[in-house]
Amino acid sequence: MRVAGEVTAQRLELLRAADEILLEELTAAGWYRKVAQAFAVLVPVSSVGVMGDGRSFEGQHLIVLRLVETTDFMTADWVHLDYDVLATISNRIINEVPGVNRVAYDISSKPPATIEWE
Repeated sequence: MRVAGEVTAQRLELLRAADEILLEELTAAGWYRKVAQAFAVLVPVSSVGVMGDGRSFEGQHLIVLRLVETTDFMTADWVHLDYDVLATISNRIINEVPGVNRVAYDISSKPPATIEWE
């Protein structure tokens, strides 16, 4: 599951835009073929943001990035992606995807976590 919570056309479009940026930047940095699976997750958590000189509490979304390496998908480890690549992905998503003001990186291994967010 990549859209946690309510599934709407607007939330799907937001997630697609974030996922496209993730894949573009992984490809540009030479990481795309080094990972077994990479995707963005839209989490149903409102994130406080800043607009101008004030805080914004509405319409701000959290995107979580999930990248894993595995040989069998029964176990998996999170990808130790270069910080510069993570920063580029995060900055692009925040700047280019309206309504997203926070990006997190899932560093959970399988087990105990699963690869997908369920």
